Amino acid sequence: MESNYEVRTDLALEASESLKTKEGHLTGITVQEEKLPDMDAVITKVHIETKNAAKRMGKPVGTYITMEVPGLAEDDTGFHEKISNLLAEQIKELLEKNGSVAEKSIMIVGLGNRAVTADALGPKVIDHLSVTRHILNVYGKEAYSQAVPSISAMEPGVMAKTGIETSEMVAGVVNKTKPDILIVIDALAARSTKRLYTTIQISNTGISPGSGVGNHRNAINEEAMGIPVLAIGIPTVVDAATIVGDACEAWWHESLKEPGPFPEEVRKYFKDLKNMYVTTKEIDEIIECISYTVSEALNSALHGTII
Repeated sequence: MESNYEVRTDLALEASESLKTKEGHLTGITVQEEKLPDMDAVITKVHIETKNAAKRMGKPVGTYITMEVPGLAEDDTGFHEKISNLLAEQIKELLEKNGSVAEKSIMIVGLGNRAVTADALGPKVIDHLSVTRHILNVYGKEAYSQAVPSISAMEPGVMAKTGIETSEMVAGVVNKTKPDILIVIDALAARSTKRLYTTIQISNTGISPGSGVGNHRNAINEEAMGIPVLAIGIPTVVDAATIVGDACEAWWHESLKEPGPFPEEVRKYFKDLKNMYVTTKEIDEIIECISYTVSEALNSALHGTII
């Protein structure tokens, strides 16, 4: 019987876990995990190496770095400084594959809708960035005591407000300002409530705005933009159907003591929940906190000690 139930996630880690559960192996995909006990954090690198693997995963070929940090949403300044430094290291690792960061022109795009709190991560990150392009254009490299990249930023909004595809707007600015690298920040959708505000994904494959919530827009990637694209995202919403599914599965195993997997045919009854997305009541405080952490990581990765 067809379940009519589709797990939606923007996280390559969750997609790989689902695929491994379904197929028992990950041909064309390598997964590397590093545990950091002092921060109670785990860094997982998923490398999708073949087109066939990409099709099965539903993700483009490339590298996906996932940082799982349970304390990410907590209001602890000292801990967030450590997270920012750790995130900065991962960002630099991907950026430096394209050469020295200090010699590059980098444009940062904050995707999302500022008026919708759960979707405001990108715009909020832009608020705290240290941009340099305008200063370098006027005063040259002498404006700073050490070499820094030319950094610009934009907040394109959403098509419902502008009437313009986000990718079209970004492509227009890219064509005019000629950056070497594009960095996009967006709120993501997760498969599990446990990964809300606890997971950061960095990839070199670009992004399709709204894909995790079934609102597919044109991709912002190297093929569309003509330059390398680095994507940074944090899950802020989860599909309501997955919450109900997880609760039913827990009941199935714990109350009924039923062995084996949860029957997929039951999931057909969740189809009316597939367009509902859930976040937590503290979302406004959490977005403020994690957006600052991401912006500080970017400032550190791009400027070094100069903020």
